[in-house]
Amino acid sequence: MSKRAYNFNAGPAALPLEVLERAQAEFVDFRESGMSIMEMSHRGAIYESVHNEAQERMLSLLGNPSGYKVLFLQGGASTQFAMIPMNFLGEGQQANYVMTGSWAGKALKEAQLIGKTHVAATSEASKYMDLPRLDDIKLSDHPAYLHMTSNETIEGTQFKAFPDIGSVPLICDMSSDILSRPFDLNQFAMVYAGAQKNLGPSGVTVVLAREELISESPKHLPTMLRYSTHSGNNSLYNTPPSFGIYMINEVLKWIEERGGLQGIEESNRKKAELIYDAIDGSEGFYSGCVNPDSRSHMNVTFRLASEELEKAFIKASEQEGFVGLKGHRSVGGLRASIYNAVPYESCKALVDFMAHFKQQNA
Repeated sequence: MSKRAYNFNAGPAALPLEVLERAQAEFVDFRESGMSIMEMSHRGAIYESVHNEAQERMLSLLGNPSGYKVLFLQGGASTQFAMIPMNFLGEGQQANYVMTGSWAGKALKEAQLIGKTHVAATSEASKYMDLPRLDDIKLSDHPAYLHMTSNETIEGTQFKAFPDIGSVPLICDMSSDILSRPFDLNQFAMVYAGAQKNLGPSGVTVVLAREELISESPKHLPTMLRYSTHSGNNSLYNTPPSFGIYMINEVLKWIEERGGLQGIEESNRKKAELIYDAIDGSEGFYSGCVNPDSRSHMNVTFRLASEELEKAFIKASEQEGFVGLKGHRSVGGLRASIYNAVPYESCKALVDFMAHFKQQNA
């Protein structure tokens, strides 16, 4: 391959080149089995060792908190939006949600189909261009749980801290920023994430949950929609997305090799600062969408003076090998998703392109 694309896709997103090369090297014959890992039984010892290793490595990166279980599920975070209230919203309770944008809204909408809900805080007044203060989160009476979205991929906002809500379970959709920085898993009853941004390829949803939370699910639920089904069977009740889980394990190794979550956080901070500095220093040619206090280190959203100029930016960037810089269709504008695997060199190339485009079009 002569040149890798500058991949700023929001998901499926960039994977580490080193991981792709490792997978390529053992794709046809995995561990001298004479088979690809995609061909072997998920009940066999070779696959199960990879499966268990990925679970252990995930918890190890988070400091091995006690009492938590890792699940590998399917259906994306979107299925979790429904499974959470189905499993945890009891009679006489309300599901509490912090409304921060597109994905928080989708989670809330699913919960409203299941039972009573309460918006504990919202940033709707700013069109979700900032985040509610933690002190503004007000729980309902009899809350079943509080659901938050740590990073809004579309709008480009990110919580830097999370509330202490005592015994009320805190559940968080971390699809866009899981393992991009250290966090205290003990603060949460459950976090979940689609793999296709920071963890691996699409097709796997990772859930990290307190064991007591997921050990018993309502018996009236369909079997595959009970967390207890997957917890009690080590995520092997049905055939798992085995190649995706293998890839997650390889990505987790790659994170370890880069100094764990502390090393990854430092890398992500440098990438984000580089691009935000280019936006803020452009004398108004580029403008950041989000209040600086709420800016994401994963999804950098910005605008130009007109849609015509933004279209010209996209066209010119694609000709130079940049991929995925068009903002989500629901909000428009521009977006650079700079997940863990996006190298600093790609961000530097983007900043250089932005400077050149400004010079040509200011």
